Amino acid sequence: MNSQESTTTSTTRPVLFQFWCDYYELCKPRVVALLVFTAIIGMFLATPGMVPFDALIFGTLGIGLASASAAAINQVVDQKIDADMNRTKNRPLPSGNLTNKQALLFSIGLGVVAMFILVVWVNVLTAVLTFFSLIGYAVIYTMYLKRATPQNIVIGGAAGAAPPVLGWTAVTGQADPHSLLLFLIIFAWTPPHFWALAIHRRDEYAKVDIPMLPVTHGIEFTRLQVLLYTIILTAVTLLPFVTGMSGLIYLGGTILLDAVFLYYAIRMQSGKDERIAMKTFSYSILYLMLLFALLLIDHYFRFNLGSF
Repeated sequence: MNSQESTTTSTTRPVLFQFWCDYYELCKPRVVALLVFTAIIGMFLATPGMVPFDALIFGTLGIGLASASAAAINQVVDQKIDADMNRTKNRPLPSGNLTNKQALLFSIGLGVVAMFILVVWVNVLTAVLTFFSLIGYAVIYTMYLKRATPQNIVIGGAAGAAPPVLGWTAVTGQADPHSLLLFLIIFAWTPPHFWALAIHRRDEYAKVDIPMLPVTHGIEFTRLQVLLYTIILTAVTLLPFVTGMSGLIYLGGTILLDAVFLYYAIRMQSGKDERIAMKTFSYSILYLMLLFALLLIDHYFRFNLGSF
């Protein structure tokens, strides 16, 4: 290989790498990873044994691609807002790395492939519920609720709470009441999780005229809502044990997780530590991951009061 060919290859590879990285970032991979994780837990909780291989692989792939499609559409719609916020200004669309057409075609392609996979290799119910979840986040929340009401994240949280139900239906072909408990946990978790971030980023949301709760009702009111919703979350997370879905392993771990979450929510009330809102937000992500991990561990290694 001569020097010219070497130079061409060395410059092409970084360009191609950046190209694929931009599409990858368009999918909000960290958010999608958490959604897929809860969907997989839903699959395992739906059966006493091992999840059927086809449901695990194709269900995970279909739900993941649909979530990525919704995330990409969200970025297409919000690109002007993203350009004015420090947290999002370097995303692929505001930075000019991708065009609207590229992003939109990519998001539609992901959605079509996701629906095809779910209909052909999983089941129609999962495909239909996944489609409604995609529409709920990408259209109803992103295009309307986000700009219409400070309760946007409460109402729109239903779409983000759907993955464990989707995982459950991917295995069983039907929605079980226990799967709805998983939905309820994430639904109650979303407001304190997101409002903690909104408090930290309140000036940026105000700048782009998005009516997040700390912008419309003030920080003190939002702190109180974080605490109240954390109390609601604590009660909701006890329901799997109360209904017999989970045992003592889950109960013990959840009480500890809830205690820490309440500690952060109570500390937020003083307003003395500016960093506590972001610490609460960071903990809330770890909280949800550990909570669902406890559900899985308890599912396969359960012992309860009757064991003694």
